[in-house]
Amino acid sequence: MSIITRRLSVPELSQQILEMAKVGVYRESVFEALQPLATKKQIGAAIAHAKRFGLHSVASLRDDELGTYYQVDLVKYQSLAHAIATPANLGDDADLIERVMDATSAVQRMLTIAKSLAILLGVVGVICLLEDRHQLGTGLLSGAISASGIWALQRSLVKK
Repeated sequence: MSIITRRLSVPELSQQILEMAKVGVYRESVFEALQPLATKKQIGAAIAHAKRFGLHSVASLRDDELGTYYQVDLVKYQSLAHAIATPANLGDDADLIERVMDATSAVQRMLTIAKSLAILLGVVGVICLLEDRHQLGTGLLSGAISASGIWALQRSLVKK
């Protein structure tokens, strides 16, 4: 499949943009050159991605019709060129799955902590009641009931 007949990925588009920006390029020229290969949204994402690898705008060369003028910091680009296609560098969309997994594990840890705290407070509260420390036992059992309520609320929210 030729490069013209398929859509390019964000790293491939970024690489193209960085190559164009080595000699300097206007934003509108980037869109015109890459329009057959990607949508405007994908090109915008690729520009944002390329900024992590040395692409920067030159404010003094901004044009009303052509937009922002881009150049590449060659030192930064050469030092990071090997990492352009690394999934960790693809931005928000690429690490969405990782962020969801991190959030899910954090919620599971919160549920485990709340459940453990409720059980611990309940056991210590019962022990205190058995040892005739009624005030302390009642307070700990009240804490256990509160922690159980928090756990139940968190669990019901997670199931939604």
